[in-house]
Amino acid sequence: MTAQLPPGGESDDAAPARQGIQSVELAMTVLRALEEGRGPMGLTQLAAASGMQPSKAHRYLVSLSRVGLVARSPATGLYDMGPALRRLGVESLRRMDEVALVSQHLPDLRNRTSHAVNLAVWGDNGPVVVRWEYGAHALPVTVRVGATMPLLNSALGRVFLAHLPRQLTGPVLCAQLECDTLDTATREEVRRITAEVLGADGVAATAGGVIPGVTSVAAPVFTAGESLPLVVTLVMPARGVSEEALAGLSSELLRSARAMSEELGHTP
Repeated sequence: MTAQLPPGGESDDAAPARQGIQSVELAMTVLRALEEGRGPMGLTQLAAASGMQPSKAHRYLVSLSRVGLVARSPATGLYDMGPALRRLGVESLRRMDEVALVSQHLPDLRNRTSHAVNLAVWGDNGPVVVRWEYGAHALPVTVRVGATMPLLNSALGRVFLAHLPRQLTGPVLCAQLECDTLDTATREEVRRITAEVLGADGVAATAGGVIPGVTSVAAPVFTAGESLPLVVTLVMPARGVSEEALAGLSSELLRSARAMSEELGHTP
């Protein structure tokens, strides 16, 4: 007998994908509460953070403990992440290609803003552009993929300068400036840039810093663990971009960068 498909042409196997399983979603609220608690938690704490009565939360904790996603300390009675959850986390990090995951967001950001977008990572000699999505607006010149960008004059370089430790950026900045040590004026400029970027939620903007007639605004994308951040940059012709438009583009970029960071497992 040939199986009959329901209206719409989908089999019954597709129904759970639409409907979902509420108990699984509720179990995830318990795990999320444990994650956001940043340490071992008691039943009452977990129940409150999950929006459940303690008796209901306890039932979920029993099931989660049975499969190793949660563990309860015999000494303190507190709950924490279990061995199965730790293994899942390690394996997830092992499989994660940060550049590839962030690159998937770039075309959408380009389409929403109509401007060129690039992605940079930290290399041995400084920030390196690894992806470039062309926008709808012509630019005087584009930066080739693989190019190393200056720290002081580029928006993406300033983001790295603000968010990376001085032991990483100092030697690179000296090499770019062709000096043995940074003079007082340069150190003061680095402090000013760092304060300016961090005071703007980590976003940096430059006009004509690297290419005359081009404005760039860059934001950090943070990763899980101790990995170095990536930087996403919007690049646009300076002419015709008002301060109000630039502020809107900066906000859109920051929202996108935060969404990318969240996908990479970063917790603010």
